Amino acid sequence: MRAGVFDSGVGGLSVLKSLINAKLFEEIIYYGDTARVPYGVKDKQTIIKFSLQALDFFAPHQIDILIVACNTVSAYALDTMRSHAKIPIIGVIEPGVLALKNQIADTDSETLIIATKATIASGEYETRLRDIGFWNLKSLATGLFVPIVEEGIFEGKVLESAFEYYFHNIKTPPKAVILGCTHFPLISKALDEYFKHQSLLIHSGEAIVEYLEKNLHLKSQHPLKSLKFYSSDNTSELVKVANKWL
Repeated sequence: MRAGVFDSGVGGLSVLKSLINAKLFEEIIYYGDTARVPYGVKDKQTIIKFSLQALDFFAPHQIDILIVACNTVSAYALDTMRSHAKIPIIGVIEPGVLALKNQIADTDSETLIIATKATIASGEYETRLRDIGFWNLKSLATGLFVPIVEEGIFEGKVLESAFEYYFHNIKTPPKAVILGCTHFPLISKALDEYFKHQSLLIHSGEAIVEYLEKNLHLKSQHPLKSLKFYSSDNTSELVKVANKWL
């Protein structure tokens, strides 16, 4: 089975790593729209346009399923992409919400959602979480994390300064933190340390593997035979980050 993985940049590598470890696919093609990252500061119509162009990119590769490893695209363009495709297209928001539900029994638990400006503005996480009874929610647009990760910075003073900038008003670690951008798992170690190892981090990659196994009945039985990387700009840099992260 051949899968496509699409993200605005290198963030989708966090999902790719989980897919590789799960051995759900024999072939994977990764495409990062690195020339136009980040998507999280763009308007809805632009996000949809870029997403449909990505769908066109995958057409000649004859993939069997497309994993949209971008929360912003999942929030704004998933339905449109599905209406233009004949293959299953799976986003990351629904799996992330289900992962929280499966791991946190107390719906009154404080949950922090961090994501790009566009994803937070869409209200997708809040709406879906409230539908299943989670109301103690706090949302923060933490868009600076995206260019920091794109620069290959996963720890250190720059990241610590960004944490302090965004989280200085949070006095006690929340019960759970939804990493509402696939770039963010690449800094999960630093986030875990910042929140004093007291917050459950909900990781899109891990969540989507569980979702695929449960809802599409995919099984861990396909050793990866082929992995190809493409990008709209500077593919060598994408591969460099992939080698470091994977």
